[in-house]
Amino acid sequence: MIAMLVLAETLLKILHYTIHCFLYTPALTIPAHVLLPAYDPLPGRRLSKPLSLSIPVCHCTDHIFTAMHTFSEENYLKAIYNLYKQGTGKITPTAISEALGNNPASVVDMIKKLTEKQLLEYEKSKGVKLTPAGMNVAISVVRKHRLWEAFLLDKLGYGWDEVHDIAEQLEHVHHPQLADRLDKFLGFPQYDPHGDPIPKANGDSAVTYKTLLAEIAEGKTCKVVAVKDTSAAFLQYLKKLDIGIGTRITLTEKISFDSSMIITVGNNKQATTVSKVFAENLLVQE
Repeated sequence: MIAMLVLAETLLKILHYTIHCFLYTPALTIPAHVLLPAYDPLPGRRLSKPLSLSIPVCHCTDHIFTAMHTFSEENYLKAIYNLYKQGTGKITPTAISEALGNNPASVVDMIKKLTEKQLLEYEKSKGVKLTPAGMNVAISVVRKHRLWEAFLLDKLGYGWDEVHDIAEQLEHVHHPQLADRLDKFLGFPQYDPHGDPIPKANGDSAVTYKTLLAEIAEGKTCKVVAVKDTSAAFLQYLKKLDIGIGTRITLTEKISFDSSMIITVGNNKQATTVSKVFAENLLVQE
C-alpha cells in the first residue's frame, strides 16, 4: 500500500510538471532522479543505478507543484461551494457529510481545520460559510473541474458519464494561467457537459438551473438543461433513454401512488415510465 501511494504521488508530480512544461517550454532531457524517488517502489528493493527520463523541462520553482491546500481541503471547499450554489439554506456538517460520503466526525474535524485557516466560518446556529479566501479557492477548483470536463468531452471524445471522475483528479493541477488558457482554448464555454455553469476567474457565472422535472405540471413540455446526479449509473441510464442536454420531454401523466411519471422523449411518441428519484435528478426549463 505504501509503495502504491509513493508511486501515485510521483506520477502526479510528473503530471503537474509535464502540463506546465507542455504549455510553456521546449522539451529537454533531464535526469529522472530530480523527480523520481531514489528507490524502487517495490518493498525491499533499491535501484541499482539512477534512472534517466526524457520529459519537457522548464526553469521554474517548486511552487508549480505545491498547492496551498491539500486535495482533501479543496474537495471540502468545493462541496461547500456547490451546496451554497444549490441554495440549500444553512449548510450543516451533516449536509457536507452526505455530499462527500464522509463520516460526520471527519467532517467536523475538517471544518475546524479550515476555520483555523480562515477559509470557513462556522456557527452552529448559522451553519458553515465560506470566507472570501475560501470562496476564491473553491471557485478555482470548481472552474478547473468543469473546464476539464468540457475538454475531455469535446476534445478527447470521452462520454459524459466518464468525465467527472477524471476531472476530479485534474482539478488539483495548479498553475496560475492554466484555467484561463483552457477556457480560451475551449471558446469560453458557459456550461459543463452536465449543465453546471462554469465560473469565471472573478466568480461570475451563467444561470444555475434549479427546476426539477418532478416540479413540472402534467401535460407540459420542457427541455433538459442539467443533471443533478452526475453518477455514471444515472448518466448511462439517461443515454439509454436517449436523453441528453437539450432533449425535449413531455410529461404526459403523474402517478399519485408512487409519484412516478409517464413521459415521452423528443419526437418519440412511445411512453416511458420513470421514477420519482429520476424526476428529482433531472433539471429542466419550460
